[in-house]
Amino acid sequence: MVGSERAIVPVVLAGGSGYRLWPLSRAEQPKQFAQLMGEYTPFQEAVRRASAPERFAPPLIVAGEAHRFIVQDQLEAIAAPSSTVILEPEGKNTAPAAALAAFLLVEQKQAEALMLLMPSDHYIAHGDAFFQAVMAAAPAAKSGRIVTFGVTPDAPETGYGYIRRGMA
Repeated sequence: MVGSERAIVPVVLAGGSGYRLWPLSRAEQPKQFAQLMGEYTPFQEAVRRASAPERFAPPLIVAGEAHRFIVQDQLEAIAAPSSTVILEPEGKNTAPAAALAAFLLVEQKQAEALMLLMPSDHYIAHGDAFFQAVMAAAPAAKSGRIVTFGVTPDAPETGYGYIRRGMA
């Protein structure tokens, strides 16, 4: 895709401790690397969504050093296009991973690009609707706002935050 759309750089976040879906998910292989539904793992699905050159710039992948071989194997298994992989020596949560990706974009002279942080353990059934939501949100992000996407919760959950719809 030509123009401003390619200025969106997907950042696939592939960290995690592996405790929420135990015993299927473990520290050595968190849920994003487990084949849960369908042909691909959640990580592979996220990379596939992020690897559409007609929609996005090449993706960055942020993963833990401990998962480097799983990441490599899963990228090869889907014949993913060449991606930059940032390996964290120790997982410290989303904000440091996002900061690493932002610093890399600045270093690569892409400071004006929009970063699309994509956790790799989320299930997204409708890729086209996801892309349309990203494109609809891009103008707000370009104006300097932080944009979040979420789903309507169906029950209280202490493990997640809640988002109030609208702009502040």
